[in-house]
Amino acid sequence: MTTESLAPGSLLQLMWLASPALPIGGFSYSEGLEAAVHAGLAATEQEAGDWLVQQLQLAQTRGDMAAIAQALHAWAAHDLERIAALNAWVRTTRETGELRLQAEQMGRSLVDWLRNRHAGDAGRQDTIAWLAAHDAAYPIAFSYAAHCTGAAPQGALLAYAFGWAENMVQAAIKAVPLGQSSGQRILARLSQEIPAAVEHALALPDAARQAFSPMLAILSARHEHQYSRLFRS
Repeated sequence: MTTESLAPGSLLQLMWLASPALPIGGFSYSEGLEAAVHAGLAATEQEAGDWLVQQLQLAQTRGDMAAIAQALHAWAAHDLERIAALNAWVRTTRETGELRLQAEQMGRSLVDWLRNRHAGDAGRQDTIAWLAAHDAAYPIAFSYAAHCTGAAPQGALLAYAFGWAENMVQAAIKAVPLGQSSGQRILARLSQEIPAAVEHALALPDAARQAFSPMLAILSARHEHQYSRLFRS
């Protein structure tokens, strides 16, 4: 199944998951970008755009997006042991307290949203309860939400990546700060990079999945003690 073959209702559900308006708290995190601005590494539109493109390629694509792709296949097979292993990997590869708290909080919030969204579906409620009991990190909770739409992994990852990009652009607008036109230009850059990032994530096996972005980890750790900040990470 491709994104184009989705029924209109399913496509709308996938778009819904990508919306920054989803009440899971994504708007409150900058994922280290605010610290990069503070350190003078992302002080202009060009630098902020470069930072986010690199974060997409080096962190998101090789880590969370690859885990989501593999989780989607596991949901299709109802392989909960595999899901639990992927969830453990996501949680243990968070390199700072802030990044771990973000994954946990957004995961809990998305599980709560799923509980309300599928209130009348007993089968899905059982799976949602399993996610809650296993403290599902956000990428794993997202993978189940995307699975419920009927989307193929490619479409699910496109939605995830674009939702991430929109949140990060809004963070850049506030933290650098930038105007809305600058934000749209950065979003256009990210949109050009996302399809290739998705294909790369889909092709990664377990041995190639990784969470290694030392500068991001250093800046995130600094952000935990930054004197003045707008964001929680």
